[in-house]
Amino acid sequence: MPRNTKAAFLDKDGLLNMNHSSRRLREGQVEWSPETIEGLRLLYLAGYALIVVTPEDEAARGRCAGETMFDEDFTLRISLAMLDIPLVNVYHCPHHPQGTMAALAHECRCRKPESGLLIQAADEYNMDPQRSWMIGDTLDDTEAGRAAGCRTILLSNGHETTWNMTEGRWPDFIAANMLEAASLIFVTDAGQLWDRSPSALEVDDEEPR
Repeated sequence: MPRNTKAAFLDKDGLLNMNHSSRRLREGQVEWSPETIEGLRLLYLAGYALIVVTPEDEAARGRCAGETMFDEDFTLRISLAMLDIPLVNVYHCPHHPQGTMAALAHECRCRKPESGLLIQAADEYNMDPQRSWMIGDTLDDTEAGRAAGCRTILLSNGHETTWNMTEGRWPDFIAANMLEAASLIFVTDAGQLWDRSPSALEVDDEEPR
């Protein structure tokens, strides 16, 4: 089956940004910045499925139960739905190699910079990674997106501190916020469609008979 659906994969912390912590999300208190809302709305209206892919370190450290993650997901979905911006799904990685919960304290394929969560979402929703984007605020997000075959945007909100640059960690773009990221995606994809259109209309000159 051909993959025709495109997605915007979003890191939760990058989505919430510096002033909106998971603790406030857990308490049902989310105040979205105008740039975040307008960026997400632009992506949704442009036909991108919005999917959150996020690590949950606290689960592996025994600080976060399954019902807590459910509460956070519910708050995230409802607060955006009230703004007419639906999330398709939220994918979690509960593992961490240094965790205190034995069942979760191991290496895995779903913790970024690994691409397991993106590949899982692409398979379940018939997404085309080459038409999709990963938007996050660390180079681990970038590496995971590129490994999954997506194009990538790094949000320069201060969450990346080590800047361990390797070939697989260079983003396609760097943006100040979600609105700028969405605008870059829109312009890039529109430009690619424009570049392909003339070739589709070209015909070979025929020799006069």
